[in-house]
Amino acid sequence: MDSWVSEGGATVWRADRLERPAVPVWPTGWPALDAELPGGGWPAEGLTELLCECPGALEARLLMPALAGADTPVVLVGAPEPPHPPGWWRAGLLPSRLVWVQADALRERLWAAEQLVRGQAAAVLLWLDRVPPGALRRLQVLAAGAGRPVFVCRPWSAAAVSSPAPLRLRLASVSGWSLQVELLKRRGPPLLQPLVLPSVPGGLSAVLSPRQQRLGQALPDGLLHPVEAMPLPMALPEQAAANEVNHALGRLAPAA
Repeated sequence: MDSWVSEGGATVWRADRLERPAVPVWPTGWPALDAELPGGGWPAEGLTELLCECPGALEARLLMPALAGADTPVVLVGAPEPPHPPGWWRAGLLPSRLVWVQADALRERLWAAEQLVRGQAAAVLLWLDRVPPGALRRLQVLAAGAGRPVFVCRPWSAAAVSSPAPLRLRLASVSGWSLQVELLKRRGPPLLQPLVLPSVPGGLSAVLSPRQQRLGQALPDGLLHPVEAMPLPMALPEQAAANEVNHALGRLAPAA
């Protein structure tokens, strides 16, 4: 049955069922997760919050299937560590579609994210720690008509604070190279049990044996070496300037 029913001439959404949003969604690449999200995927409008114990470690593994499959530019704003381009490219995201905005100050991250969301040219991943509720509400209003997903990545501690984001997930790594996903907030009934999604980090499937993949075993010493970061299409200095972000928007717009 539909989650929207007609009562007294008005259309009412019943919270005991998943909402069927009117806005487009992007398949996540994880069928088990799609089945639990309103509309069957990541919302293309509004904020989605991803909470991680160590921000920067798991978000890409969860999001890569959707972002690479959608063939759209991806902008990383304030990532805790420089992104590892080969991992993104191996997942199917072309080098020309990955942009890194290097901004440390909170005000710079929020400003850059707002300009990118207004440009409606790319999916945006924004990393924030402590942030005023008013700033998130403003970003939610802007993202409501973005036409591209906007993901806000925050630490686990943010779960104790209310958020205007209509969708909130908490991520953890569990045995067997799997991701554990808890749906903390969605437009629908609570999900009582977390989802466990099998996920071998990008590139490791080629060097891990099937048994190691099943058990999540570490590689033998000396087998895996750090990969030197490759140049990204763009990196902004700490003091982000308006003309630089506008240039990024102009470069991304044709690919939208």
